Amino acid sequence: MTLVAGVDSSTQSCKVVIRDAETGALVRQGRAPHPDGTEVHPSHWWAALLRAIEEAGGLDGVAAISVAGQQHGMVCLDESGNVVRDALLWNDTRSAQAAVDLTAELGGPQAWADAVGSVPVASFTVTKLRWLAEHEPGNARRTAAVCLPHDWLTWRLAGALASGAPFDREAWQDAPLPPLDHLTTDRGDASGTGYWSPSMGTYRTDLLKAAFGTVPVLPRVLGPTEEATGAAAGSGRMLIAPGTGDNMAAALGVGARSGDVVVSLGTSGTVFAVAESSSADPSGAVAGFADATGRFLPLVCTLNAARVMDAVARIAGVGLGELSDLALQAPPGADGLTLVPYLEGERTPNRPTATGSIHGLTLATSTPAHLARAAIEGMLCGLADALDALGMRPERVLLIGGAARSEAVRRIAPTVFGVPITVPPPAEYVANGAAYQAATLLTTPDWRSEDTATYEGEAVPEIRHRYARATAHILD
Repeated sequence: MTLVAGVDSSTQSCKVVIRDAETGALVRQGRAPHPDGTEVHPSHWWAALLRAIEEAGGLDGVAAISVAGQQHGMVCLDESGNVVRDALLWNDTRSAQAAVDLTAELGGPQAWADAVGSVPVASFTVTKLRWLAEHEPGNARRTAAVCLPHDWLTWRLAGALASGAPFDREAWQDAPLPPLDHLTTDRGDASGTGYWSPSMGTYRTDLLKAAFGTVPVLPRVLGPTEEATGAAAGSGRMLIAPGTGDNMAAALGVGARSGDVVVSLGTSGTVFAVAESSSADPSGAVAGFADATGRFLPLVCTLNAARVMDAVARIAGVGLGELSDLALQAPPGADGLTLVPYLEGERTPNRPTATGSIHGLTLATSTPAHLARAAIEGMLCGLADALDALGMRPERVLLIGGAARSEAVRRIAPTVFGVPITVPPPAEYVANGAAYQAATLLTTPDWRSEDTATYEGEAVPEIRHRYARATAHILD
């Protein structure tokens, strides 16, 4: 059996799965936590990766490995390869003003959308580099190279493998650093920097220089099946795949194909599609990313997804399982009760100071079942708005994430989206996607899930019509 390893280095933790390269069967796995915070020294990621590999039983028998990581994080290295300062993560918002300034300096949102497919926001790497140049000029001057979290971990793995020593957590902890020109990335993760163009397939170093004042060493952008490196690892030769960003790996992990839309229901919501052409949305609602296969991955974020169900479950004094049961007791449309779930403001549409609201409350609809149904329908309407922002009619909608485990969410979703819903089994989609990418260096993998479920239901357009009317009457 030939094995591959997939890594998910997320904000919260590092997860490693080791799978059969041909079938995708899980062989073993491990995980380790990351520290909290919006700025973290990358050494914590490296230590967590090594602990997760150790918990997964090491790398014996592994022929290829791939790292998927949280997007956008700014990792600055000096000329010796040492980390200049703690990495600023995607969720660090100190560069919000830098995003505003950069957008204006280039001539507005349309100019950025045309250049790199996305309008800068605080999460993008380019805005963090502008912040660094303005607020920590000494660290900016020390910066000889800039990379992303998955790039840095791939680079560290290459250094450890180049030593020729078999995996050992303590021995690999201080593995030598490769030269800076050995840094690599992939087009998916590069497309979230704000200085790489998905449509052109090249870095926009002019934008980077305008933001940062100079152009440091940047990772070489690899093709989908190109090796980052190959090195002796004990008695065998382990290949390192390009790796990618977490959203791109999730698309691989669920088997998304062209024309599919993936709706991810975490605390917040993400809607992304596998597309054959690049996108450029000047409104900023759609991030025009590339994917990990040579295609594109337009993506929309919402702030309110599973947290809506958590909030209403607290109000009703029930658990999430009982909330699901209650929701299915009320009719589609909840007899007109409509919940607008802007509980933490909203990103799509851009309403940062908005609050949630309930409309259509009557004596008849003043029941826990109606409230539960309205909460789930409102959450799904918000994600349907995100899908509308993508501007495409999906051939298939795949529902993933924690809230997708709710039976009510699965059964109500077709009535809101108006298409059948496919629900893959719960899994570590990002790590699995990375493992799949690693397998493509060795074979043509055929990883199929037998547990995928499909949910169908008649569309109820009135649900979205009432929701649209309700969103015009909210309080900031």
